[in-house]
Amino acid sequence: PIKILNKEILNRLPYVMLHTAQCRHGLYFQDGERRVDYVLTYQVKKPSSSRARRHSSRFTDNALTRSLRRTRPQARSAKPDPEPGPQETSADHHEDDKRFRREEFEGNLREMGLELEKDEDGKTPGVGFVKIHAPWNVLCREAEFMKLKMPTRKVYEVKQSSSVMEKINTFISKVTDPLHPNVEENRIENVKHLSHPFSREKQHLFDLSDRDSFFDSKTRSSIVFEVLKRTKCTKSKFSMGITSLLGSGAYLAAYPLHDVRSEMAVTYLTLFQLLYEEWASYSVFYKYQPVGLIRKYFGEKIGLYFAWLGVYTQMLIPASLVGVFVFLYGCVTVDDDIPSMEICDSRRNITMCPLCDRVCSYWTLNSACGTARASHLFDNPATVFFSIFMALWAAFFMEHWKRRQMRLNYEWDLTGFEEEEDHPRAEYEFRVMQKSLKKEHKAQKVHTPGVGVRGGGVMNCHINVAVECCFQIGVTFAIVFGVILYRISTKAALHMSSNPTTRSNVRLTVKTTAAIINLVVILILDEVYGAVARWLTALEVPKTDKSFEERLIFKTFILKFVNAFTPIIYIAFFRGRLVGRPGSYLYVFESYRMEECAHGGCLMELCIQLSITMLGKQLIQNNLFEIGIPKLKKLIRYIKSKRSAFQEEEREKKLQRYETDFFLEPFAGLTPEYMEMIIQFGFVTLFVASFPLAPLFALLNNIIEIRLDAKKFVAELRRPVAARAKDIGIWYNILRGVAKIAVIVNAFVISFTSDFIPRLVYQYMFSPDGSMHGFVNHTLSYFNVSHFQNGTAPLEPEILGFSVDICRYKDYREPPWSPTPYEVSKQFWAVLAARLAFVIVFQNVVMLMSDVVDWIIPDIPKDISVQIHKEKILMMDLFMKEEQGKLQVLDNLTVDGEKENSSAHSPQLRPRAVSHTQSNSF
Repeated sequence: PIKILNKEILNRLPYVMLHTAQCRHGLYFQDGERRVDYVLTYQVKKPSSSRARRHSSRFTDNALTRSLRRTRPQARSAKPDPEPGPQETSADHHEDDKRFRREEFEGNLREMGLELEKDEDGKTPGVGFVKIHAPWNVLCREAEFMKLKMPTRKVYEVKQSSSVMEKINTFISKVTDPLHPNVEENRIENVKHLSHPFSREKQHLFDLSDRDSFFDSKTRSSIVFEVLKRTKCTKSKFSMGITSLLGSGAYLAAYPLHDVRSEMAVTYLTLFQLLYEEWASYSVFYKYQPVGLIRKYFGEKIGLYFAWLGVYTQMLIPASLVGVFVFLYGCVTVDDDIPSMEICDSRRNITMCPLCDRVCSYWTLNSACGTARASHLFDNPATVFFSIFMALWAAFFMEHWKRRQMRLNYEWDLTGFEEEEDHPRAEYEFRVMQKSLKKEHKAQKVHTPGVGVRGGGVMNCHINVAVECCFQIGVTFAIVFGVILYRISTKAALHMSSNPTTRSNVRLTVKTTAAIINLVVILILDEVYGAVARWLTALEVPKTDKSFEERLIFKTFILKFVNAFTPIIYIAFFRGRLVGRPGSYLYVFESYRMEECAHGGCLMELCIQLSITMLGKQLIQNNLFEIGIPKLKKLIRYIKSKRSAFQEEEREKKLQRYETDFFLEPFAGLTPEYMEMIIQFGFVTLFVASFPLAPLFALLNNIIEIRLDAKKFVAELRRPVAARAKDIGIWYNILRGVAKIAVIVNAFVISFTSDFIPRLVYQYMFSPDGSMHGFVNHTLSYFNVSHFQNGTAPLEPEILGFSVDICRYKDYREPPWSPTPYEVSKQFWAVLAARLAFVIVFQNVVMLMSDVVDWIIPDIPKDISVQIHKEKILMMDLFMKEEQGKLQVLDNLTVDGEKENSSAHSPQLRPRAVSHTQSNSF
């Protein structure tokens, strides 16, 4: 129990206590003393009576059903059942086999020292429950085997540094005190217990005055789970542990219970209740997370995820402020941008070439005024600064997280922790069992000598997985190509419209609808690719959970990354590059002309695609799905039970705690949670030059995401088994890879997608007065309309009210009156050289600055390294004193023994010894 520090929680306590009081029963055995540390569930075969089947329900408790179940053996002995059919006999044999495995497994658990209690007559018909309790001796034994670090009696003072940075940190902590949750862990403690791996021989080192609370519920459940994984049932044909029993269906589920107790004093709350109030509530969205309590309840692995998510969200605050500043700078300077002013100047009657064949006609450049002004909001000199800033921001974020991770390792006693080899997965053991059965079956049917087992299965499986991954990536490319054809055909169709408003908004309509189509496809393929990645990983049958998780992460990341960023990469680097020129355009399927960028460049279109994809994924996939799917499942449960919401709540109040947790969703791992944040990190860093508001939208999303995940873990998921971990694993390497790629991507976006480099080249090489006046005319080439290919000239050539002989298009090419008409000009090569030079310089300078940041900031905070060193010295002193005490005791015993021996051989003492013996004999 955790003492309440906030009076507001006391005011809300009656509601919490009313809710938890309904789940009080089920946390202990029937004696009310032994705590339920783990629960196994299995299917109980229902009675064959048609009436019992008709009235039984998953959500009801029928007294008649229970009485039939109890009286079934007597009824069978009185009157035999009719002869069952072949299918029923097979099903009965299968159920008997499962029951045999369960009985043997549970007997082995009792031999391991665990205590079990069954319940088949609860309010959940068809489901039986095995409650497991680990007594003290089992907890001690397994804690020693697992090398669990536990706090000793020895405490030492944690001295605070007197440096300037420490004083600044103290001041900041006082200022941000209202942002901290109202829990006891936030109080700065000057003392810390020395921790040491638990040992039964050294129990005197630990404070065992309260054995019930020495091992908390998280530790107890992880110990029991370790025993369950290690225990086998061997009397059946194959050795099977709990993972195999779950995979074969002998057990339906295995889970620890949520620690919701209500029998404590009013001034105390359990960890569960405190997390519900101070973490899983939207009213505390502005506060820091109680990471220490999350770790105490869910374990280090989940605690590290939420700690990382908190650090990432905090680091988004400065990035958001700078991004907003860059956007506001573009808004303020848009009226002073000379190229935009030249495009919008109606006095400059520049006639542009048609955007498509036949149905599109000539148009004036000033009609692109809105697009040019909007492009300046994101394509301005501040964008380059922001790209450099975000690259350094990513380096600071990685270093800050490493330091935070080391601090948590010290606070959570994870220093020196090394992960051990995991137990085989259920699917792996089950597949091995199936293969063994097939081999035996073949051996019995085929007695021909020389027949062997076909090899190469593993190699073929890996080849099939690789081929399937390439096929799924090809599907993404095909869909992107389909969207390109949609844009081309829709643009031509809208230009044929008789509505002038429609024709004037062709570009905006096509851009927006194509981006929405891309978003819908991305959302659908995300779900498909998640299932495909899991299916492909299951085909490989990895041996351990760690191997399965790493392979699944790799496949899921590749597929979802390609799915999310392929449309964006196309717009950024390929659209408008493979177009050709008037009179010699590049066609797809000999009829679809490749699309061009707007005169302001493709950066505006890139911004639209990126913003719609990012916001759509966050609002629909990350938030709406996480809120809506649990509500939908609850609604389906109401419909199936044919009860109102009130009746359902009344039923849930009568359930035992282990029955309530059975209906919660099983924990599916942290991979989906990490994955959506990694994809978001890609949106924030990879193309941030085109969308400086991305960090702001990511920050707003994460503030909601943290509370959504918290509510999901506390109220909608079964309690996960606490897993130890000292880092976030492979995700850190993925983050570093994305951060490195982001530097290169932003360099190419600034250089090739935006007009930053062409403007610099014009200003310093071709401008007559060193200004940007004349830049627009400099970027436009000339085309003689008589050089159109047959069948491609506009159907309405005089739509502007006059005959057009020369039109302009954006490119660096020689004019038609040049000796080399329409060939690329020297300006093209000058701009290309400058672009390539910028990419090389930008990439190397920014990566060098990132490496300098990495080198300057140490991975381990100085105070933490000092405290770790101090702990080692104190532990050595503790053991030295213990050894000296043992030697002193041995010396005393030796001296006493020598004195006794000398007194026994002394002649003066012999009569007294005889008389003493004689007196004792009387």
